[in-house]
Amino acid sequence: MIGERGPFAGLSRNTVLLALASLFSDIAAEMLYPVVPIFLTQTLRAGGGAVGLIEGVAVATRNLAMGISGQVSDRLARRKPIALVGYALAAVAKPMTGLAVGWPAVLGARFADRLGSGVRTAPRDALVAASADPAHQGKAFGLEGAGDNAGAFIGPLLAVALISLAAAPLRWIFFLSAVPGIIAFCLVVLVKEPSVAMPPKATLDVAPARFSLAWRRYLLATALFGLGKSGNAFLILRANELGLSLIDTILVYAGYNLLAALISYPAGALSDRFGRRNLVIAALCIFAVSYCGFALSRSPLVVSALFVLLGAHQGVYRTAGKALASDLSPPALRAGGIGWFSAVGGLCALVAALVAGQLWDHHLRGVVFVIGAVGAAAGAAALALLVGAREVAEA
Repeated sequence: MIGERGPFAGLSRNTVLLALASLFSDIAAEMLYPVVPIFLTQTLRAGGGAVGLIEGVAVATRNLAMGISGQVSDRLARRKPIALVGYALAAVAKPMTGLAVGWPAVLGARFADRLGSGVRTAPRDALVAASADPAHQGKAFGLEGAGDNAGAFIGPLLAVALISLAAAPLRWIFFLSAVPGIIAFCLVVLVKEPSVAMPPKATLDVAPARFSLAWRRYLLATALFGLGKSGNAFLILRANELGLSLIDTILVYAGYNLLAALISYPAGALSDRFGRRNLVIAALCIFAVSYCGFALSRSPLVVSALFVLLGAHQGVYRTAGKALASDLSPPALRAGGIGWFSAVGGLCALVAALVAGQLWDHHLRGVVFVIGAVGAAAGAAALALLVGAREVAEA
């Protein structure tokens, strides 16, 4: 462990390595993410329907893969080898987008990239949970989330530098993203996998009955939220549509990720002291307020400020949301519990993105964000009413 006192007490070398791996893997991912919607609509001349399909398939693939890889990881009682496969696949897939001459090729490349991301995430999160003392798991997820969101801040800035200073074509950004992806893979190679207590095989059933009622209710709240979460691609398109240049849009997106990075670790530490549930509810309320603003405002400045504000949601929800899913899962099924929490959200987000794409093409932009606000409010209400603080404490 790093130490017995101080802000990083209870964490380990593995925690730091995994946080750094998340930093570099997200630099690779976020060099591309704000560029992809613009690349699709302006370079490849695709419509909102194609953007919605690609965004939905990407999110659903990643999160469904998380559920499956988490289950496999629990059955094998191994985390690191499965995580390494995912890191390698994502690093190889990202540059393939740069070769695309039509949106179906982008769909294929994004599918492979997000499959790799999904395969690695649940076993990596189980490694994160095992890398810290039980009383400090919120901080462990917070440090990993800080690394992830810091990478999501640095990645767009690298894209801006390549576009504006080096005058690099958009396609070259996809090719160069392989470098931080390879660094992330090498960092995970250095992680020492702790042994996992292997219960009798019959108990490794990941059917919902194996989990607590509070965990199942939490998944219901997650599903309600996911049905309105159409994805940041539509926020990027909205900002660009209202007059922000490509560079300004990417910088706003970087600000969103900077706020998420700054808030992740404090959110994890707060969740260790005061519980995860209320923080998750607060994150969903921030999302609802921001999406209401996106629906109502046509001011580029207001929309930019709301986009950055969403970083607070991202930092808190990613950290406290995963930690809560971990708390509510039996230790031997933790990877599966976290993975299926993400899978449910991702499958619902696929529906949300497909609907949003059709609404976008029919010029019903505001409705996309109204649905998102309603979904977040419904998720917050379900979590507040169905998952009691005592149930979380007793899980």
